[in-house]
Amino acid sequence: MNRLFRRYLQISLILLDLVLLNTSYVIGIVFLSIINEHYIFSDYLILAVTINLFWILLTFLSGLYIEKIIIHFEPFIKNTLQVYLFWIITVLSFLFFVKYQQVSRYFILIFTILFALSLLLNRFIYVGIRNYFKKKFYFFNRVMIVGYNETSEKLASYFEEDAINSNLIGFADDEIKIKELTHYPILSNLKDTIKVASTLDVQEIFSTITPEQNLHIYSLMDQAEKACIRFKIVPNLSFFLNKPIVVDYIRDLPILSLRNEPLEDVGNRVKKRILDIIISLFVIMFFLSWMIPIIGLLILIDSKGPIFFSQKRTGKNKKPFNCLKFRSMKLNHVSDNLQATKSDTRITQIGKFIRKKSIDEFPQFINVLKGEMSIVGPRPHMVKHTNDYSKIIDEYMIRHFLKPGITGWAQIKGYRGEISNPIQIKMRVSNDLWYLENWNVWLDIKIVFLTIYSVFKGDKNAY
Repeated sequence: MNRLFRRYLQISLILLDLVLLNTSYVIGIVFLSIINEHYIFSDYLILAVTINLFWILLTFLSGLYIEKIIIHFEPFIKNTLQVYLFWIITVLSFLFFVKYQQVSRYFILIFTILFALSLLLNRFIYVGIRNYFKKKFYFFNRVMIVGYNETSEKLASYFEEDAINSNLIGFADDEIKIKELTHYPILSNLKDTIKVASTLDVQEIFSTITPEQNLHIYSLMDQAEKACIRFKIVPNLSFFLNKPIVVDYIRDLPILSLRNEPLEDVGNRVKKRILDIIISLFVIMFFLSWMIPIIGLLILIDSKGPIFFSQKRTGKNKKPFNCLKFRSMKLNHVSDNLQATKSDTRITQIGKFIRKKSIDEFPQFINVLKGEMSIVGPRPHMVKHTNDYSKIIDEYMIRHFLKPGITGWAQIKGYRGEISNPIQIKMRVSNDLWYLENWNVWLDIKIVFLTIYSVFKGDKNAY
């Protein structure tokens, strides 16, 4: 898809959604006037600003309008529904906590239903516009692929899935190299590629054969420019490296990485940090504010010692930090070396309860607010365990590319608590690395909700 055209689609969708949001809001106000419902205009004006800010924030955090989502209808609909539901929850929570009792329930019902219907209509209009442009021949670039191999097959599938203005018409390669049937015709051998491309009015040629593999590609490049045809090289980097890699650029220099890391992007880090601040502030204000005195008093009655337990753990980029917890054990001299085990005699009576319900982890929201931890990420290990595990698990230290989390993908998959054999730590690391390579805002939200569910359901590994 043409990048500029994608940008126009993104801007159009963003603006139209905001127009629909505010139009639905105005219709809701008009409805109040019709049924003679009394309302204070200033209250509804403040609410209008708030719901717009919530929508903008949530769509930004979720990446709703990013290119790879809007070009596919089903993911776009699914993500829109997720954002809308989370937006509803956020708006209702706002009304509840700020005690907006003067806002009409009829208004909220009419407004939210109208906005949902208009969003759905907007998505179908978008698909119609997209399909309209796909059918207009003057928006097409006729494309030929040079070489028939694994790379060219993959490229052809990408054109089928993603390209809105590219029409793949076939391949060019020598017959002796064609080993299987293709979905597209073999239009030419290598020697006659440009001649055939000119005859078929091809505007772009993608070569999956590099000049290093076949010197004739240099000649094709020169011929293509003389024929006013764009010629592009698609290198198969597995020819040089035997494992998957990620390609990025610093200006014109290609940079090869061993793995995809979405959180290397500054924008994604900002999204994750905003989510961390919002959730940690909410928990500190509405939960820790009363939990600290109540749980603290119970801890002091149960055993001697401080309310909080602070332990050096390994953070992002291997930097240690003081991880906070409600103290659940009697004071002992081996807490920095010996992990809690089932039926551990060091655990106090109140400690058994708060560990079982994961209440002991709540002070870590303070670590999150300070920026030492994230809501979701690899669980931080004590420094001794980091030194031990890094010697037996090759990829162990990679998990420290991220901030440690209060909960994580490995934890909801059942890999939490005591580590009694090497398989457990290997699986924990494997899940942490999957999270690192596949992060997105909705994955964090999913993990948070699954963690809450796990706490209420009970976890056999929580002790």
